[in-house]
Formats: sequence, C-alpha cells, structure tokens
Amino acid sequence: MNETNEAPAAVAGRNPVLELLRSGRTVECVYVQSGPGRGPLGRIVAMAKDRGIPVKDATAQKLQALTGVDSHQGVAAVVAAWDYAALEDVVAAAGDGPLLLVLCDGIEDPHNLGAIIRTAEAAGAHGVIIPKRHSAGLTAAAVKAAAGAAAHLPVVRVPNLTACMEELRKDHGMWFYCADMDGAPWCQTDFAGPVGLVVGSEGFGVSRLVREHCDFVVSLPMLGQVGSLNASVAAGVILYEIARQRQGIKAK
Repeated sequence: MNETNEAPAAVAGRNPVLELLRSGRTVECVYVQSGPGRGPLGRIVAMAKDRGIPVKDATAQKLQALTGVDSHQGVAAVVAAWDYAALEDVVAAAGDGPLLLVLCDGIEDPHNLGAIIRTAEAAGAHGVIIPKRHSAGLTAAAVKAAAGAAAHLPVVRVPNLTACMEELRKDHGMWFYCADMDGAPWCQTDFAGPVGLVVGSEGFGVSRLVREHCDFVVSLPMLGQVGSLNASVAAGVILYEIARQRQGIKAK
C-alpha cells in the first residue's frame, strides 16, 4: 500500500474541491454548509454522489475548523492520507495460510480505527476492511494513530460490508466472528480456518444486519463495573487469542 502524493488533509473552496473530484484521488468525505447558500454547490454534491463519496452537512464553524481558513466558500473535502487496497490483492498476498481479516462495522473514531490497524498488523492479520459510509477512513488522524502500521497492513474500503462478507464466505470459505456482549467466551472459541473478525462501533456495537451475516458471536468477560471495552481494545484481545491458537500455544 503506497502513500499518496503530498496533499493537505482537507481541501477548501468550490473550484479546488471540483478539481479534486475530477482528479480521481481518493476522497473520504465532502462537507457542505447547510442553509440558503447551498444551491450553487449542487454540482459538487452531484459529482461526489456519482463517485459514491459521502456528503455531510456542516456549519461554517465546522468548515473553518476542518480547513483552517475562513474562505472555504461553504464546502470542503477530506482527502485520504493513504491509498486503499483491493480485496483480491489482499487475499492473494495472504499466501497459503488461513486468511485473517478484521472488518470494522461503523467505527467512526479515526483514532480507534488507527489503533485497530496497529493491533491487527501486530497480531498477523492480512488486512482490515471498512465500509464507505458511516465509518472513519484513512485520514491523517487514523494513519497517525496506527503508528506506522498503515504502511504495512492493507486497508480495503467496500461499498457494502455484508456483500463483501458473502463474497469472502463463498469464494474463500471464511468464517465470521462477531465481537459482542452476549456471545460465547472468547477463550473457548475455536478460530480454526479463514477468520473474519467483525468489530462494531463505539456506541452501538455490530449492526443487526452485519451480525446476522456472522457465523459466531464471541464475548469478553466484564468483571469490573464498566459494561464494555473500547472497540480497539476488544479487537486486540480477540486477535491475540487467534494468534495464540495459530501458533499452537496452549493456554494454561
């Protein structure tokens, strides 16, 4: 996965955003100021939607904070800090061993996404999969939180997470394990074969539809007073159990 050409994290202004969309570069999201002045921005909105790029409403204050300038003309676009990988390339690069992928369902905090990428790389995963919508992307904040792991672990962005899961199940025999509160104990689960670990959002967990496409639900014991763990921490615990099993290390 190669770093993209140097560019600011956010591009402001109508013409700069239009040129960015025409360039074909990976754009995470387009922010458009809501209100009566939005009309002239319709062309940008239409072009972004044609490319499948999320468009979000934003206040003038949000745009100023995002871009660092007052002359944003009511629009800004966030550029991906790194290139995304193709799913078929990730599968091919995995070689003969059992595939291990981490699927992020609605992880919207870029620092959480970066931490998951970092832990997944360290635990031997072959890639991370994120949806195009309702998810943090490979922004500068996520790449920084990954602490260098984004240079080594490919991240795939797909239009539909459940469709991707069905493709991996059909073509590569992958089993999907959903990390949630009411599943089987993580340390008593057999993670043999190709594994897709599904991690849900910080506030709501794995969505109902994605959970229905999983084969197993695994949980971590909560022995203290809090009810849940940070998504990246939960992913790390389960990923290292998978790594332990794959290395043939017996638990005492």
